[in-house]
Amino acid sequence: MPSDQSTWLISAPLNGDTEGLFQEFSRKVAHQAKAVPPNNIAPLNIPTFKTGTLDTLISLSEDLPKQEAFFTATVAKTVDTLRNLVNNDATKLAQHTVVNEDTVDEYVLRDWKWNEGRYGLHRGLRETVDTLNKEMASIDNSMRTKLQNYNLVKGSLVQMQRKKTGNLSVKSLADIVRKEDFVEDSEYLETLVVAVPKNIVKDWNTSYERLTTMVVPRSSKTLATDDDYFLNTVVIFRKVHDEYVQKCRERKFLVRDFTYSEDEIHKQREEMETTDVTEKELWAELLQLSRTNFSEAFQLLVHIKVVRLFVESVLRYGLPANYTGLVVKPDTKSAKKLFELLQSQFSFLGSSSGRYAKDKGQEEFVGEFQALMEQDFYDFVIYEVPWIV
Repeated sequence: MPSDQSTWLISAPLNGDTEGLFQEFSRKVAHQAKAVPPNNIAPLNIPTFKTGTLDTLISLSEDLPKQEAFFTATVAKTVDTLRNLVNNDATKLAQHTVVNEDTVDEYVLRDWKWNEGRYGLHRGLRETVDTLNKEMASIDNSMRTKLQNYNLVKGSLVQMQRKKTGNLSVKSLADIVRKEDFVEDSEYLETLVVAVPKNIVKDWNTSYERLTTMVVPRSSKTLATDDDYFLNTVVIFRKVHDEYVQKCRERKFLVRDFTYSEDEIHKQREEMETTDVTEKELWAELLQLSRTNFSEAFQLLVHIKVVRLFVESVLRYGLPANYTGLVVKPDTKSAKKLFELLQSQFSFLGSSSGRYAKDKGQEEFVGEFQALMEQDFYDFVIYEVPWIV
């Protein structure tokens, strides 16, 4: 049975007029099952394409499942990008997953028709499929490039923000230290900044002067504290820098790699402001591109599924290509009953389902058609358009 989380596209040989089939099936649903609202069933106008040779149709039948999977994956990735951009807000996501400003359901159930302006029916089927593939590949490439650019800037911004919001062992010191906290322009002295864990701060106070020689007595000052650390300074002679750092490491005092520079501090602040602005601009650009590309990609997905619907109908039912179609959006609670109605509606096709007819008493199909025989096939041709959940 097809998924109850998708809209079903159905094709069968025309047995009477299309409108009559639609009305008849709608009445059955209403009276027998009440399985789906009336607005969730609509006729599907399947174009009459140029069929070409049998070899072309068989080749397309083999290629289309892979291409359809690529189309579906591209739509799904675009939706995931939109979902991440709006922080998984379902209301906002619904506002952006639209097709030409209509909802997905409105497009599939009421507004869909073959776009003859872009994919003229005078073309061969292979040329049409190639055109659809090129357009979807272009969408996939543009999304990948834009997403990579955004993620790079977003990653840089997150790193900067983490440094600004982390504890004193990693936090940026630009907004903590002041010029007067440091000995500057001295040939012999320098100021170190040390993050001291709170549980050993007493050890620091009693030992920092004696960790090495050449430490300025009583030079330790506390600049800031948080839940985990005291941030202290100490003045030492430059010549004992490496030894003092090593002794601090042994005592679990963390010497911050920091040299006071007003120019560097200004540069850091400016870089963060610039990155923040750039991230917001790229976010807006990616949101707009994703919204546009979703609309285009979803239309391409439905078009490729209709092509596959046509190709499989010709291979199953033969020529002339005179087929009728239905679009059905099932209700998850009654999808099984609805599908049983469909099987009943098209049961007359059971003896004429072409290369897909299955005889349970015959299990000898092997070779290149084995994979086909293992799939689920029904008396009518059906493909699914996944819902945007």
